[in-house]
Amino acid sequence: TAGGEQLFSVVVFSCPCNSWNFIYSMVFLLVPALVLFLLGYFISNRTWKLCTGCCIDQVKLCSKRITLRGIKIFVQITMGALVAPVTWISVALLNGMIYECGMSGPYNNYLNIFCSNSSYTKCRQKLYYVPCGHSSLPQSIQTDIRHLLHACSQIIGWSLIAAITVFALASTCIVRCCSPVSFLQLQFWKTYKEKENEVLEKKSVEHAKEMAERNVKSFFESVAPKPFKTPSRGAWEEISMLYTYSETDQYYSTIHKYAEKKIKNTHVSSSFVNVDIPAVLDFVDGSKHPADSHI
Repeated sequence: TAGGEQLFSVVVFSCPCNSWNFIYSMVFLLVPALVLFLLGYFISNRTWKLCTGCCIDQVKLCSKRITLRGIKIFVQITMGALVAPVTWISVALLNGMIYECGMSGPYNNYLNIFCSNSSYTKCRQKLYYVPCGHSSLPQSIQTDIRHLLHACSQIIGWSLIAAITVFALASTCIVRCCSPVSFLQLQFWKTYKEKENEVLEKKSVEHAKEMAERNVKSFFESVAPKPFKTPSRGAWEEISMLYTYSETDQYYSTIHKYAEKKIKNTHVSSSFVNVDIPAVLDFVDGSKHPADSHI
């Protein structure tokens, strides 16, 4: 995001140096941030795990406990999605180009001090042209204005970074303090979930390939296909459910829970979802993106 912002600013950003300075700068600053924010939802596995089927699944649609859990997860996804846009805005402010353009104009009262010794109205209108170097103001005044705006932009940028860092550290500490599992078990849990995702993806490809070869062979040879075992719709639904934490039954994922329940010849019930799942275990819901989970 940081590198993209630098490249985007150099190649695309061009201050109009007129009354559109502020609007142009705000659009350039906030619209990419909004796009990155929405992409954060789009690339999050947890978003689709939460939303898929919720419009037709009466349990997901009507259960108050599941609704509360869904709201909690949505807030967590939102926090993760904010990482990229906040980074974009912070880097843009540290660069200073956008802020310099947006705040160069008669609406910026901080620049009035540079117009005290000349025609006040005309001087304020000349402020629009400072970012482009086309202003008729003395070069020394233009340099002072640009230095002032760059300094203000960087102060705001570093303050934003500091605030986000403090918030992230505090929230991570609180989440870890409330963890029901030890540090080493949590590390093992994350490793297990990562490997499970890798194996699931690999086995899915292999299984899909075998099933496709079987069906295509049956089509071309005009023979009945051989029996082929594949997970049922109910099985896919069970492992796609949101993870639930239990103090008594230790399951590292919904697939782990399904396998253990299979041994006991029982089914995973979707009628109960534990709303109070520890935040430190957010990664269990299948996220592959660091922004979706706490460090």
